[in-house]
Amino acid sequence: MKMIVGLGNIGPQYDGTRHNTGFMVVEAFAKKHGINIKTRKMNAKLGSDFLNGTKVLVVEPTTFMNDSGIAVKPLMDYFDVKPEDVIVVHDDMDLPIGKIRIKDKGSAGGHNGIKSIIANLGSENFCRIRVGIQHPAKNNTVVNYVLGRFSKDQLPEFKMASDHAVNALEDWVDGTSIPELENRYN
Repeated sequence: MKMIVGLGNIGPQYDGTRHNTGFMVVEAFAKKHGINIKTRKMNAKLGSDFLNGTKVLVVEPTTFMNDSGIAVKPLMDYFDVKPEDVIVVHDDMDLPIGKIRIKDKGSAGGHNGIKSIIANLGSENFCRIRVGIQHPAKNNTVVNYVLGRFSKDQLPEFKMASDHAVNALEDWVDGTSIPELENRYN
């Protein structure tokens, strides 16, 4: 089984915000493959199906971003998913809009959702797809920026990045190695 986790905040006030990039990407993946993310279990919404013979579990924590690990760890235990079979999709201010970076392990890089997952797993050894949202302008705070929505000009670039991330998720599910994914998409 492969587990795809999108990070974001729950509630309609957060729909479409930059911080919900992870949710938006996994929802695009799920929609493309006819997976309904509607079952509620262990502080998460989830859906599953088989893709090319591999069972895929798509997860959106309902704990809010900063407590994402509270949902991810129990689901991994319940479904007996190993860290190498987990990929987390999240926003990243250090990347420009339109860019993605795949990373096989490492520190949280200041991202509180990733910090929570690392703390709850006791390990940094899980794959991530970082989706660029770029830094805010100097006249904008980080909180206001990440909880804001993409501008009309930014939406095509975000859509392109989301499409690349969905393609990377498909390749990952099909067994493409992390180094090969890094070479292909970074």
